Amino acid sequence: MKKADLIKALSTKTGKGREEAATLLDSVIETLADAMESGESITLQGFGTFSVNQQAPRTGRNPATGEEITIPAKKVAKFKPAQGLKDRVNK
Repeated sequence: MKKADLIKALSTKTGKGREEAATLLDSVIETLADAMESGESITLQGFGTFSVNQQAPRTGRNPATGEEITIPAKKVAKFKPAQGLKDRVNK
């Protein structure tokens, strides 16, 4: 499902126009991104938890030369589905 499909589904379920559904979806996405950018985790009961994890620096190899390189530390977005979502997916 692409963003346009999600907007169409939101519009149908809420009875709102597509433009209003698009604005709502963009607002939700922006709010989630802002919270994660500030290091907060977001828990949606029955759906899952969005969080930010810190990855430690690690050693890797350049595939072209075989030379060892250091991959720097970074933050990564993470999603952990709730049991309710897992159950719905695995029906």
